[in-house]
Order: sequence, then C-alpha cells, then structure tokens
Amino acid sequence: MVLRRTAAWSAGLAGLLVAVVATSATVGQAEIGRRAVVAAVLEGVAVPAPTADGVVWYRPFEVAVPETTAVIVRRIRLPRIALGAVVGFALALAGAVMQGFFRNPMADPSIIGVSTGAAVGAVAFIVLPVSVPFGLPAAAFVGALLSAFGVYLIATEGGRTPVATLLLAGVAVQAFLGAVISYLLLQAGDGLETAVYWLMGHLQNGTWGRVRVALPVVAVLFVVLLAHASELNALLLGEEEAHTLGVEVERTKRLLLAASSVVTAAAVAVAGVIGFVGLIVPHVMRLLVGPDHRILLPTSALAGAVFLVATDTVARMGPAEMPVGIITAALGAPFFLYLLRNREVHAL
Repeated sequence: MVLRRTAAWSAGLAGLLVAVVATSATVGQAEIGRRAVVAAVLEGVAVPAPTADGVVWYRPFEVAVPETTAVIVRRIRLPRIALGAVVGFALALAGAVMQGFFRNPMADPSIIGVSTGAAVGAVAFIVLPVSVPFGLPAAAFVGALLSAFGVYLIATEGGRTPVATLLLAGVAVQAFLGAVISYLLLQAGDGLETAVYWLMGHLQNGTWGRVRVALPVVAVLFVVLLAHASELNALLLGEEEAHTLGVEVERTKRLLLAASSVVTAAAVAVAGVIGFVGLIVPHVMRLLVGPDHRILLPTSALAGAVFLVATDTVARMGPAEMPVGIITAALGAPFFLYLLRNREVHAL
C-alpha cells in the first residue's frame, strides 16, 4: 500500500516537473517556442558507439537548430532549470526531515544555523581578501557545515542531544552569525552588491558544473534519508517510544541531522539563501499525503523541485530579472500565514 501510494504520487509529481521544465525553458528575454526547445535538446543528444579505434560519440537526431537557440537552451536555460530542480529537491527534503525531527511544522532546513553559516562563509569570501579552493560555493559549504557542527556540539551533553536544547542553540547561533554577517556587510565596500545579491538567493549563475557538484551529494543523501524514514516515523511518537520500538535514538538523530545539514549546505552553497521552500512545501505535502515519511520524503522532494523551478520561471518573466528568493518569500509568507489561520499546525 505504501509503495503503491509513493509510486503514484511520485509519478504524478515527476510528470508535473517535466511539464514545468518544458514551460520554463521557453521563458526568457529571447522568445523560444516549445518545438524549438525540444529540437535543441534532441540535437544535443549524443550516444556512444564502440569502434575499432575506441568509443565514438554520434548524434542520432539530425535536427536543424539555429546555433543561438541551441546555446540559449542547452548552455543557459537548461543548466539553470536543472540547478533549480536539484536545489528545490534538496531544500524540501531537508525541510521534511527537520519538521519530523523536531515534531514541529514550523521547522525548516535553516533551523540549526546551516543557511546562516553558509551566508557567513559566502560573505566572508566576497568581502575579505582570502583565497579558498573552488571559490564561493566551497566557502559557503564549509561555513554551513561548521555552523551545524557547532550547534550540535553546544547542544550535546553526555552523549545525548535534547531536541529542545538543539533548537535553542540553533536560534542563539543564528543570532550571533547574523551579527557577523551585518559586520561583514559594513566592511564590504565594492563587494556589497554581490554579497546582498547572494543573500537573496538566486539561480542566475546556474551551470552544468554546479549541477554536477550538487546532484551526487543530494542523490546519495536522499537514499540515506529515505532508508531511515521508518526511524523518523518512530521519532514522531517521542524518543522513549522510539527506543522501545528498537530505534537507536541518539545514533539516528545524529545521522538525520548530519544528512539533512549536508543536503541543505549543498543547496545553499550553489544557490544562496532561498527561504520558504523547505518550510512550505513539506507542510503542504504532509496535508496531502499524511505524516508517513516513507511517502512524505520523496513527494516533498519532488514537489520542492517543481516549486523552485516554477518560482524561478516567474522571476525571469519580468523586464528585470529578480532573485528567486524574493519570489519564494513573496509567495511563501502569505500562504503560510493562511495555513496558520485556517489549519491545525501546532503538532504533527
């Protein structure tokens, strides 16, 4: 029953994602129709064929596509769309885990300071004369992990990590790191615009290289988190009840925190701070599919990909392109207030 429901919902959301991607690829300053998009994609397909001299790549589809169209579709729009799908997938996945972990629908991936730590790393890289291998994404990724690890160390005592202490430690660390960011922005000088733009969250610099960096991390940890969905279900009952069901509570909590923190760090490192995806999407999907994380995790992740690709498409529609973080906040905040007023969201 669970497998059938998961497959049905996942198939529906995957189909919706394909439709949104197809529409998004046509949107931009240059008008490109759907047929031209499909033709550009098919023209770029290459298939390996073994020969006596080795492997030769050939193109099975002979489609005439203007070079400008092919460049716009395959090198500009599709990488950005793919990055949006990966980032949305990651943020919604981490949000679903955090809401289950804290047993609170108000939780999101940044609750233990991951996003704020990434912001410190990124802004420090922009403002300070420092050199970091792999540049700004690496600085943001390291900052995110250091923040999450620091919150965990603060909240852990005697081998136990109380959820309430972890939450309070996350709030305190976020406040401190917010002050650090404010100080760095005061010292930014010519880098202020770049730093502020990064803090807004955007996909403008989406490249296949960034997709190749983030996708393996997100894919591997998605499998890890999905494999522990049953343990996360048990934690919803409380730690004592989970222990009586055979769950190694502290070990499971460490694994869930580590995996969701790395997933969030990977997303924030390549796209900046994009809010509300990990808060709204898992909450809405929980209303639709229920609290069973065996269904909720994959459906939330796919819905997150759909949501972020769609909102980034909206961000590209106007005469002046906006950071997608502005759109997600503009849509997410009112909708979440609606849920607070009209739904019972105080407990999972």
